[in-house]
Amino acid sequence: MRLLVLYGSQTGTAQDVAEKIWRESKNYSFTGPFMSMDDYDIQNLIKEQLVVFVAATTGQGEEPDNMKKFWKFLLRKSLPTNSLQNLKFACVGLGDSSYAKYNFAAKKLNKRLIQLSASPIIPIGLCDDQHDHGMAASLLPWIQNLWTTFKQTYPYLKETISNEFCYKWTVFESSSTFNSDLSHLKWPFKEKPLNFQVIENVRTTSEDHFQDVRLIKLKFPPNSTWNPGDVLQVRPCNSDEKVDELFEILGEHNLPFNKNTVVELKQNHEDLPVPLPYQHPVTLGLLAKYVWDLTSVPRQSAFGLLALNCKDELEKEKLEEFTTSEGLEEVIAYANRPRRSILEILYDFRHATAALTLPILFELFQIIQPRSFSIASVVEEGSLNLLVAIVEYKTKLSTPRRGLCSNWLKNIVIGDEILGTIKRGTFIIPKDFSTPLIMVGPGTGIAPFLSVLMEREYSAEIPTESMVFFGCRNKDKDFFCREYFERFESKGIAKCLTAFSRDQENKIYVQHLIKDYSSSIRDLILNKNAIILVAGSSNNMPKSVKEAFTEVLEDELFIEKMIKTNRYQEETWS
Repeated sequence: MRLLVLYGSQTGTAQDVAEKIWRESKNYSFTGPFMSMDDYDIQNLIKEQLVVFVAATTGQGEEPDNMKKFWKFLLRKSLPTNSLQNLKFACVGLGDSSYAKYNFAAKKLNKRLIQLSASPIIPIGLCDDQHDHGMAASLLPWIQNLWTTFKQTYPYLKETISNEFCYKWTVFESSSTFNSDLSHLKWPFKEKPLNFQVIENVRTTSEDHFQDVRLIKLKFPPNSTWNPGDVLQVRPCNSDEKVDELFEILGEHNLPFNKNTVVELKQNHEDLPVPLPYQHPVTLGLLAKYVWDLTSVPRQSAFGLLALNCKDELEKEKLEEFTTSEGLEEVIAYANRPRRSILEILYDFRHATAALTLPILFELFQIIQPRSFSIASVVEEGSLNLLVAIVEYKTKLSTPRRGLCSNWLKNIVIGDEILGTIKRGTFIIPKDFSTPLIMVGPGTGIAPFLSVLMEREYSAEIPTESMVFFGCRNKDKDFFCREYFERFESKGIAKCLTAFSRDQENKIYVQHLIKDYSSSIRDLILNKNAIILVAGSSNNMPKSVKEAFTEVLEDELFIEKMIKTNRYQEETWS
């Protein structure tokens, strides 16, 4: 039977989930590809009988970029209501409940498919990144229910465990076949990147402050342009130290390959093309440098791969237990909570690592995905600016956890060139400067608002009164937008309000300032149609800020109406 798996993915997570479902479908002898919704010829959807949809939600309840054309077609009023009467489908959404429009893309898709007479196989699955167990808490039971329902609906399906690998591979004896062009490794995507040159990379927080926040200024290519609130997508690579660590771990077991081994992959399934980084002969060392995410916490499927050839019964039993829904809590305690990396897991499970083969190695590592950073400047400023908080923290593990991308950016120097693409941001910002804005951006959440305020600063128009709230720990240690605030205040661009949480005995946060300025805020919202924009960490801040605005307006329903009409927008991250 044919089973089509389609995904809409912004950061790669939904793509990973779709691949997991596709892989497991082979255990039931299903044929059919998995691909992004926009890569699929939607005209053929009326011919499909079984489809699984995986849809992430981005921005203000929007669909991901690689789902937009698909969704636009589905919304056509000319489509007959019985268009998809022969289609049975399952839909799972990946979202974050800290957003008001939680899992909105999946909910809309599920509803529209039913409107076109498609029949759901099982109820929609809604996965929440805020759950203590992450997406997997809802995802694993949903996938299990999917296969159970398939077996009940189609009794002739035979369940067999397929250990077939996704790709065939060739090892070259000589490195002479290796192509020295690294462009397909550094940017393995269809969209052509722009080239940016580093002109400044400075620490903006004091040396004795616990966090290093960088202001990175980039020279942008001629004719580049962007709008306030837009983001720059960049793709990091691993440090040489991490690459060496990988091959030191592998070298301990005398495996028949090393960083100089040249390989090339070929299709093993008609419905799974070879990813761009693997389409040319390449050394394992370069794959480790530019393609494999060596710092990531592995997916559950990685433990199953490690168990395949493991000769040690205790290790094999533990690895196989980690792949089950019953073992989810143990996986979270062992890997997810302490953020244990794939390299550390290879080190812990020595017998499994000693039995690694090239096919397992290729499927073990996740591919490095692009990261998005809000642009903190406008074209007129003369540089594309980023505010980057360097991710480094401790868990119960002895080695500090370090974010791959932020630490890569930390170490770039003046004159370095990086590849990137400018993408539309999630905020819908009015072009009419007579519309007041109330912006709340603690920490690096201030970045998109710097571009908003600069646009108004460089414009010939006189902007209407706006307010911006910024929060940090100490005025003298991490007030990294101080000079910008002073500039905006002196020119009357906006009223800039700051909360320094640790500069007094009682902690003061942005939500406290919002309440302090309640009369001004009420006037802007109720009498001047102000728009509220909130950006920053998705932990407690968005909820506390929303509660503060609700208290100020004394009307929860009014806030909910503002959310529905995009007068209250959030852009948060974990």
